[in-house]
Amino acid sequence: MRPDEGPRHRPTSRIVIPARMASTRLARKLLLRETGKSLIQHTYEAARQARRPRGVCVATDHREIFEEVRAFGGHAEMTDPEAASGTDRVAEVARRMPDTEIVVNLQGDEPELSGESIDLVIRLLEEDPDAVMSTLATPIRRREQLDDPACVKVVLDGRGRAMYFSRSPIPHARQWNDRLLSADPPVFLQHIGLYAYRREFLLRLAGMPPSKSERIEKLEQLRVLEAGHSILVGIVDEPTVGIDTVEDYRAFVDRFRRGRSSNRN
Repeated sequence: MRPDEGPRHRPTSRIVIPARMASTRLARKLLLRETGKSLIQHTYEAARQARRPRGVCVATDHREIFEEVRAFGGHAEMTDPEAASGTDRVAEVARRMPDTEIVVNLQGDEPELSGESIDLVIRLLEEDPDAVMSTLATPIRRREQLDDPACVKVVLDGRGRAMYFSRSPIPHARQWNDRLLSADPPVFLQHIGLYAYRREFLLRLAGMPPSKSERIEKLEQLRVLEAGHSILVGIVDEPTVGIDTVEDYRAFVDRFRRGRSSNRN
């Protein structure tokens, strides 16, 4: 370090968890509590395992979720019930955080995402001051996962920036070989729906209209790429399991109970 240089500034970061009550496939899912804790509490506690953020906030449209978060000692803020997306809900809370430089958007139905993964998505922006947004991906090792439209795929350039996101298998193998699924480095990557944004960019993003590809694929991150911005992508070996259906929740409860039983032995 040169004498005229001070210590490197670490941007202030906070996690915002968008949490709306309405859910088309699993009613009131964030308040389900077969484990003894609500799903939103599990996600909140997972977020608290990250070391880099200075705080966690739940951004909700419903008083019942607000009261649940307050009951377990968490921080929650009410947002506009008419917000068009989780990003808009996160941006609404970010406007109230002028001292925050990096905002992490963690989905309320992702209770098993590790603190290390959350720290990584923040670190990507800390290490690249010119980048405005980052996210994560994990290898795809099963053909049925690759072919599933619910599994969003991402292709990266040589610098680890997203080239495109799609519900279709990308890159498309003109001649299929099963060895493609076990290749190292991985050929196919599943996008993990965790984002970090520069606060100023997030506020601009919330005001941008949906892009052409976004409307077709129903993937909001394509709005960023079509507007000419880059998205940094970190690779983690951590399959993400969002809770969207009854079956997803039952599997989560089973994993939780097995984990608790193992800890007792």
